[in-house]
Amino acid sequence: MERELKKRAEGSCELCGNNEQLTVYEIPNSPKGGLESHILACATCISQFDNEERDPNHWRCLNDSMWSQEPAVQVMAWRMLHRLKSEGWPQDLLDMMYLDEETQAWAAAAGDADDNSNAMVHKDANGAILSAGDSVVLIKDLKVKGSSMVAKQGTAVRRISLDHENEKYIEGKVDGQHIVIITDFVKKI
Repeated sequence: MERELKKRAEGSCELCGNNEQLTVYEIPNSPKGGLESHILACATCISQFDNEERDPNHWRCLNDSMWSQEPAVQVMAWRMLHRLKSEGWPQDLLDMMYLDEETQAWAAAAGDADDNSNAMVHKDANGAILSAGDSVVLIKDLKVKGSSMVAKQGTAVRRISLDHENEKYIEGKVDGQHIVIITDFVKKI
């Protein structure tokens, strides 16, 4: 099988094109067996398939590999684009990608496209997704309720925390004081 996959992949990773540390990888939830349910992938790609710590820049290679004629490659490209959706750019590629019904069902079988619309997402003024620990900068002077303090435009707020009850609120320290900030008035650094 490895020999056949190397021939099909021309001796390189079918996702990123790397030609070192190649391994046969079986795509989970495959309706078929044998060669059709496997890809040849490098150690870097395989290590990031199910790991939450992914290098989004490594996966820009999917811009090319998503057009592969091999359904197994299409499925992994589709799944990885869904796993990286929070980066923004993968959604553009997903919008362009076409899979036939059978391949689409196989790709979706892993649950990567499940609707998480109920999940709370905090976004800055530009629509960038905010995570706990991010740094932001204020884009407007803000009066702090309950004090005479004014948080000035351009002030950096480091290591923010997210309010788990309201997607418009984040918390952070400004001038040594812990305050709640509305996400409409910050920009991610």
